[in-house]
Amino acid sequence: MFHSSVFPTLRQHHTRIKQRANIAMQCGTLAALLMALSGTSVQAATPALPDGLTEQKIDDVVSRAQKAFDVPGIAVGVVHDGKIVFAKGYGRREDNERSGKVDPNTLFAIGSNSKEFTATALATLVDEGKLKWTDRVIDVMPEFKVSDPWITREFRVSDLLTHHSGMGLGAGDMMLFSHSTFTRKDVLAGLPYMPFTGRFRADYAYNNLLYVVAGALVEKISGQTWEHYVQTHLIDAAGLPACQSTFPVKGQTDVAAGQGSDGVLPDRATLEPVAVAPAGGVWCSVNGMNRWVQTLLNGGKTVEGRKIISLAQRDALWAPSALIPVPDSAAKTQSHFRAYGYGWFMEDFYGLKRVWHTGTISGMVSYVSMLPEKNSGLVVLTNHYANSATASIALTMSSLIATGKSADWVTYWQDETKKAQDKAAKGASTTGPGSPARPFIALPVSDLKDYVGVYHDAWRGDIRLSLKGNDLVMTFGKADGLAGTLSALPHDLFVAKWQNRAEDAEDDSYVQFERNTSGKVTGFHMQVVGSDFSFDAQDLHPIKVSAQ
Repeated sequence: MFHSSVFPTLRQHHTRIKQRANIAMQCGTLAALLMALSGTSVQAATPALPDGLTEQKIDDVVSRAQKAFDVPGIAVGVVHDGKIVFAKGYGRREDNERSGKVDPNTLFAIGSNSKEFTATALATLVDEGKLKWTDRVIDVMPEFKVSDPWITREFRVSDLLTHHSGMGLGAGDMMLFSHSTFTRKDVLAGLPYMPFTGRFRADYAYNNLLYVVAGALVEKISGQTWEHYVQTHLIDAAGLPACQSTFPVKGQTDVAAGQGSDGVLPDRATLEPVAVAPAGGVWCSVNGMNRWVQTLLNGGKTVEGRKIISLAQRDALWAPSALIPVPDSAAKTQSHFRAYGYGWFMEDFYGLKRVWHTGTISGMVSYVSMLPEKNSGLVVLTNHYANSATASIALTMSSLIATGKSADWVTYWQDETKKAQDKAAKGASTTGPGSPARPFIALPVSDLKDYVGVYHDAWRGDIRLSLKGNDLVMTFGKADGLAGTLSALPHDLFVAKWQNRAEDAEDDSYVQFERNTSGKVTGFHMQVVGSDFSFDAQDLHPIKVSAQ
C-alpha cells in the first residue's frame, strides 16, 4: 500500500509523464501508437518491492504474527533502491474495539530505536568539528563521573554508545523507568554510585543510562535541549513525517496506545522532558521511520540531497565496536558474529551485513532492519509488549529480501515464548515464592513494625516502608505510582508485589532485610523475581535512616 503524502517527487514525475503522453496522443505520434499497441502504461512504474517480497507475503506474516501474539495494531514499512515502496497499517491503535485504525501516520513509541537518533546527533557534532569520538567525556563535560576514578578519566565519547562500559545489564534503569520522575541532572548525580560488575571495554551489557549521558552531552555542546536538537537537526531536517522527539499531547489523535496504557495524553503545558528520552523517547510513524531508513541507506543524505550526516559518520555508526554472543537462532540465519556499533546492532545474515535495532517502551515494540548490500530496509511498529511479534515479521521479511525464502519465524517464536512461559510457570509453582515449597507466612503487625521507616539509597534516593492496615507497603521517592505490598517469607525475606499489575507485575521483587548484631533492621537488598533487567533492584543498597 502506498501513500501519496510521502511521494511528492513521484507525483510530480507522474504529472510530467501524463502531460507528455497527452501531447503525444494529440499529435498522433508513432511512439504513442506503439505504447498503446504494446499495452505499456503511460505512467511511471510503481516503485517495486525488493525481490522476494510481495504485498501478499507481508500481509500474510503480519496477519499470522498479529494473531499468534495477540497484537492489536501493527505498522510496516519497506525502503528499497532509494525509494519508499511500502507503508501500511494493520489493526487498531489501542487494545479497544472502538479505537481507530492504525495507518502509516500513526505515532508509536519506538523505544530504544531512539538511541540511533542520539548517536546520529553526536555524529552531526563530529561532522561540525565540535566533537571527536575519541574525546574524553570529562574534558567536554567536567561534571561526568563514575565510581572508578581511572575509568572516569579514560571514558571516551564512543564508550557512551557501545554497551561495554563495565556497568551491569540495565544498570541505573530504575532512574529512567518504573514511573521515575528523575531528570537528566539527577541521572548524572547518581552515576558515580553505579557499580561496575564487568571489565571496562571488554564485557558487553546493554545500558540505557549512558545514552542519557550522551543526550546530556548533546545538550552541553549544542546549548539546546536534546529534544530540540533532535527535532530540528534530524527529524525536521530529514523531513520525517509524523515523527517527534517529545511525548504526544492532547489534540493529537492518530496516536497508538501501548499495552497497559489508558491512552490518556498529557496537556502540552504540563509536559516536561523525561530523563529517558535520549535512550527511548522518540515517537514516530512508519512513514517517518521509512524516511529515516531511506536517509541512512542513502549515506546520510535525504533523497533531495540534504546532508544530515556525512557518509563517513554514517559508516562510523555502523562499524562493529563491541562483540556480542550470537543467539541460539544463529544457525537459521547463517550468522557467525554479532556486534554493537554506535546505536546499532549488526551481524552477518545469509552472507550479508544486517544493521538493525529493536525498541521496547510503554507497552510498544519497534524493529528496524537494513541490508545495505541489498539497498533495502524495513520497519515494524506495534502497540503490544510482544517482542516475538516484531521479530517474527522483521526476520521473515529480512530473510525473504536476502534469499527469497524464509524459515517459519512465527512458529519459532511461538515455541520459544511457550518454552519460556512453561519454564517460568513450573518454577513459580514448585519453588517460587508462595508455592507449596515456599509458602508465605503471616506476621503480626507488631513484627512488621520492625521494618517501617525511611531507607536511603545513594543513587535511587528515599524508599519508604509503611503500614497500611495490616499490610507492609513499599513506595519510592521520585516515582509516581510505584507502590508494592510486601508478603513475608521466613528469615526477614519478603516479596514486593507491585500494585499496578498491568504495568509492573513483571517487576515483583524479593526484599531481603538486614539486621545488626543487636537485632535492629539496618537496611535491605532486592532482587527481581522474574527477568526484567530494567528493574535493576539488585544494584540498590538502601540503609535505614529513620524509623518513622
